[in-house]
Amino acid sequence: MIGAVDIGGTKIAVGIVDDGGKVLSRMEAPTDPDRYSSGIEIIARMLRESAATAGAELSGIGIGSTGPVDPIRGEFGDVDFLPGWRGKNPVQDLAQIFNVRVALENDGDAAALAEAGWGAGQNRSRLIYVTVGTGIGGGIVLDGQLYRGVDGAHPEVGHHVIDPAGPECSCGFRGCWESLAAGPAMVAWIESHAPAAYLHRPGITAKRICELAQEGDEVALRAVEHEAYYLGLGLANLINLFTPDAIVLSGSVMKSAALFLDRIRAVIRGGCRFVPAEKTQLTLASLGDDTNLIGAARVWHYRFAQ
Repeated sequence: MIGAVDIGGTKIAVGIVDDGGKVLSRMEAPTDPDRYSSGIEIIARMLRESAATAGAELSGIGIGSTGPVDPIRGEFGDVDFLPGWRGKNPVQDLAQIFNVRVALENDGDAAALAEAGWGAGQNRSRLIYVTVGTGIGGGIVLDGQLYRGVDGAHPEVGHHVIDPAGPECSCGFRGCWESLAAGPAMVAWIESHAPAAYLHRPGITAKRICELAQEGDEVALRAVEHEAYYLGLGLANLINLFTPDAIVLSGSVMKSAALFLDRIRAVIRGGCRFVPAEKTQLTLASLGDDTNLIGAARVWHYRFAQ
């Protein structure tokens, strides 16, 4: 029974996950971005309460967190959303509180491990997990091993450049994949291309654009077409670079995947002539809203139970 901790910029989810990837209990609380000590106290309390609800004794604790994090040392890096957590070490602190082994990974890597071990990527030795929502992130599993860069760094798949003349991104470049194909990019397209009299413009969101497209709204359909084209370009780049067995798609935008997949596949077919792109399966994540919690538990199994 693994205590799973998913740390995000706005909320912390905690649960108990068995060794088959089933979530037995879960709790949530808001994240205090400035006070790490209170955050650890809340996590410890929720772990105790979740374990009691599940009737479980903790065997270990896995953590998936918004990044950057240092998975080797178990520390937070320069996390934009959590300024008070920078440089803190939840692995050491939770290990001391509960006297169990603790492991930490970036949440994209954690979700990749979850889908590779217990989800849509089972039995796929080369898998790329991509989540498309407010941003674009993911993780890469090659031959069953989580890919790490120098110093254990997490590859930022959302920040490879698609169009150097594109919009500015906080990463320092213009036209990175995230700036052109995450949810806010659809909103930006509506704001700059929709007619002035477009009734749905005020307060529009990516979710609402997808709903309107499903209803046949022509402006929303054009925004979706634009989004799908750039999603396809980024995925084609990943296929050309890694030729994986599968790419698993997740995130809030992919809840409307039917709007995008045909165009995505057409873009891939048009730009991956020198690799067997048809053998890379595009599939949707299968673990649902608990993916991040299941991923956090999978982090522990990956580190200690292989």
